Amino acid sequence: MATAHESDGALGDLIDPELPSSTYVLEPEVVSPLVKRVVTSHDAGTHRSTSPFTGAPLAAVPLSSTDDVADAVERARVAQHDWAATPLAERARVLDRLGTLVLDRQSEILDLIQMESGKSRRSAFEEVADIAQACRHYVVRGPRYLADRRVPGALSVLTGARVHRRPVGVVGVISPWNYPLTLALCEAIPALLAGNAVVLKPDPQTTLSALWAAELLAEAGLPDDLFSVVAGGGEIGAALVDHVDHIAFTGSTAVGRTVAARAGERLIGATLELGGKNPLYVAADADLDAAVPGVVRACFSNAGQLCMSIERLVLHERIADAFLERFVPAVRELALGAGLDYTADIGSLVSADQLERVAAHVDDALAKGARALTGGVHRADVGPYFYAPTVLDDLPEDAVCLREETFGPVVAVSRVASDDEAVRVMNDTEFGLNASIWSRDVVRARQVAARVEAGTVVINDGYLQAWGSAGAPMGGMKASGLGRRHGREAIEAVTEVQSVVAQRGLSAGLSLDTLYALGGDVPSRALTQALRGMRRLRLP
Repeated sequence: MATAHESDGALGDLIDPELPSSTYVLEPEVVSPLVKRVVTSHDAGTHRSTSPFTGAPLAAVPLSSTDDVADAVERARVAQHDWAATPLAERARVLDRLGTLVLDRQSEILDLIQMESGKSRRSAFEEVADIAQACRHYVVRGPRYLADRRVPGALSVLTGARVHRRPVGVVGVISPWNYPLTLALCEAIPALLAGNAVVLKPDPQTTLSALWAAELLAEAGLPDDLFSVVAGGGEIGAALVDHVDHIAFTGSTAVGRTVAARAGERLIGATLELGGKNPLYVAADADLDAAVPGVVRACFSNAGQLCMSIERLVLHERIADAFLERFVPAVRELALGAGLDYTADIGSLVSADQLERVAAHVDDALAKGARALTGGVHRADVGPYFYAPTVLDDLPEDAVCLREETFGPVVAVSRVASDDEAVRVMNDTEFGLNASIWSRDVVRARQVAARVEAGTVVINDGYLQAWGSAGAPMGGMKASGLGRRHGREAIEAVTEVQSVVAQRGLSAGLSLDTLYALGGDVPSRALTQALRGMRRLRLP
């Protein structure tokens, strides 16, 4: 198998050891074992990631070539045959051990996640908890999802039908930088349980977290070549789509359309979680004391770099002022910081490009007459890419941040006079990923939720309770994606359905052919009576 460079030379040379901004943040003894897991033939160069907290070099990771992708998929395909034949209980034991190891060794991955993505420790821990939860769910419920089903045959006595689920083969996963552990593994866990192999292409910025996941799977007992990591950018992702049997992609809607088109040409399945412009409605009867901390978390967790993050705050006019009087000070009190501990509420944006996008959205809104109730400034005093949590009010209809996904710590306020108007505002977007409703009356909130065009609607929470409900499918409507992750649906996405239908009674001379041999209209009259009898008995 092609591997990364065996020497520490894969880490690259320091530009200037005398300058902290030129010194690698991670030591070679930490990085070297991880980069050895990259599938590479050593001729595609390296990618140097940087620390969002400081802008200093983080690590240099060897890149894969398109030939390396083909090699990884071929090796995965060979290994998958034996894995599919492995008893389901043994496949489940590997994932059970993975869930335990993630909790036991969380300090390692929390450091990596923070240093690669710039998020706060608490946001990083959500990833650890998510993987432990997903492993537990699929170990317990997966066998039921994969179990053969008996279904009614054409004739209840003469026909027996069973439905089986078979692994598709090799599942490709293209994961982004914002949740480098969760999105590397959340598609892989059900795929592996179902008997598939997985080839992962993470974002270049967060490759080390993905490699750590590969290391932990190996420690949990997963055989070689069943979970491989290829490193690179769009070209490597495109090559992956061209070789695998199912592709799972998380990223922008624009790129997702390209992935879907190529998957369609190849007639393979695709699971796509794409962009969002997620609304949160605070109804007239909401408990404001409970709502404020929950809404703060919904808007600003991971500095807003979360596909389920709330970017549009819809307030019933009856409580709008009272809510903002509590909400805005709570946002101002959020602590920004770069420590590898739990002292900071909000971490950094991931890059200069992300900072530029966030600042451009805010500047556009302010130039068109919006007001910043708090925030609206680049916090360079904390770190190069930090941006203050921002609440915008009085936005004009043509403000870019009302339509395009900002993917940062920015929320736009609007006011409505009724639940009906709230639904219209919430649905006034091309996206439909996540939405939230806050109300004391959960029954009424469910009725409102049924009218919202979003794959997930959360009542009295922003996103965490929905994401943590591993049995509940998640995904987007409209331009927010295709397919679902989590629950039974994630298993169904990476398995092929096979129906096996058996005609019984041949030894006793009972079959359709025996009936047809009677000739004339006798078979038709007999079948007519049988069908009428089945209708009276309400047989399916």
